[in-house]
Amino acid sequence: MNTALWIIQILLSIIMLAVGYMKTFYPVTKLNKFSWTTHSSKGFIRFVGISELLIGIGLILPQLTGVCPVLTPYAALSLCMVMVLAIVEHIRYNEAKQIWTNVFIIFLSAFVALGRFAY
Repeated sequence: MNTALWIIQILLSIIMLAVGYMKTFYPVTKLNKFSWTTHSSKGFIRFVGISELLIGIGLILPQLTGVCPVLTPYAALSLCMVMVLAIVEHIRYNEAKQIWTNVFIIFLSAFVALGRFAY
C-alpha cells in the first residue's frame, strides 16, 4: 500500500509542479490557450500557479523528510478542492469533455489523502 501511495504521490506532484510552474512563470500571453486565463487577471493566474506549486511540494516533501508528515494528506485534500474548482470552470466555459482528467486526479488525490491519514 505504501508503494502505491508513493507512486501516486510522485505522479500527482510532477503534474502539479509542471502546471504550477507554467502558470507562475510563463508570460500570460502564452497561457491564452487555456480559456479561463483570458477572463482572469494576471495576479489570479499567478496565485493559482503558486498554490499548485505548494501542493506539488506538499505531496512529497513532508512524507519524504518525516517533518510534519500530516501535511501530505492535507496537500492531497487541497488538490481535491482545486480540481473541484477546475471542474466548475470547465463547465462554465463549456469544456465538459475536459473534466474527466480532473475527476481522475480527484480520485487519485483522495486515495492518497485517505491512505496517508490511515497510515
